[in-house]
Amino acid sequence: MGRRLTITASLILPLLISLAGLVLLLAGGELLVGGARDLARHWGMPSLLIGLTVVAFGTSVPELFISLAATWRGHPEIMLGNVIGSNIANIGLILAISLLLVPLRLGLRTVAAEMLLLHLATAALFGLTWYGFFPRWAGGLCVAALLAYTVMAYWRAAGQGEGETPAEEGEQASSGTEAVARGQLVALALVLAGLAALAAGAELFLRGAVEIARGLGVSELVIGLTLAAIGTSLPELATCFAAIRQRQDALLVGNIIGSNLFNLLMVMGVTASLLPFTLPEVLLQRDLPVMLLFSLVLLTAIAVRGRLDRVLGVVLLTGYAAYLYWLI
Repeated sequence: MGRRLTITASLILPLLISLAGLVLLLAGGELLVGGARDLARHWGMPSLLIGLTVVAFGTSVPELFISLAATWRGHPEIMLGNVIGSNIANIGLILAISLLLVPLRLGLRTVAAEMLLLHLATAALFGLTWYGFFPRWAGGLCVAALLAYTVMAYWRAAGQGEGETPAEEGEQASSGTEAVARGQLVALALVLAGLAALAAGAELFLRGAVEIARGLGVSELVIGLTLAAIGTSLPELATCFAAIRQRQDALLVGNIIGSNLFNLLMVMGVTASLLPFTLPEVLLQRDLPVMLLFSLVLLTAIAVRGRLDRVLGVVLLTGYAAYLYWLI
């Protein structure tokens, strides 16, 4: 009993450090997304393209910074758990909670390209895990695929008539060139502040997470799949709540799918391009099949029914709770 109390007390400080890191990660992500969105509007980017790229990128940035910090410090399992666990949590927790609040309608054509690329990336990850290593060339291919997707998204947005008058033109007419330049500087400052907060948050979170794993005697992979995954999925939850208020069904589901896609291609791709890492066999036996199952359930619901209801939300949430129980 005394030893248990001692262990619990020793985990309080690492837990507080991790929570402080998560707060900085969330704040940094919010600053980065806000600044990037403002810059994109100043440069006249279409609103659809901003949603497909800037928002999806921004909500995946916490995972990116944690992954880079973890791999750099020799803890790649936290990175892997963070990416795969976040993809599972995005569907089994974030989307499930959203569906319990309001059912959604969405046609497959709206997200067909994203779903195809997501499952191709998942299949590639299965193959690499079987191989046991994520090499630098595979990371480069992931980054190249993400760039190709971004260009495709821009062409698709332009083809749908999403082109908008650049924000500068309207602002120049009303406020002048100086006001426009000032707005761009403010947006750039937000981006830089967000990056700084993300870097600091990733460092704090990683320190606390490693100590928690040691204190509880669990693997760093499990810490990444649970604490890191749920914490870094909070930006997706905030975005989904905003989409619910605005009745933007496509934006809500697109945010989930886009974030999962960016996690695989950007987070793992950039990390492997800089620091190639090994892939533990347990991913093939447990976590990757669960990630694929959640993704296939979502794809089936969209393709067959064209709507996502509360029953699906209950199924997803129950499945996610069972997965967490399996882990613990």
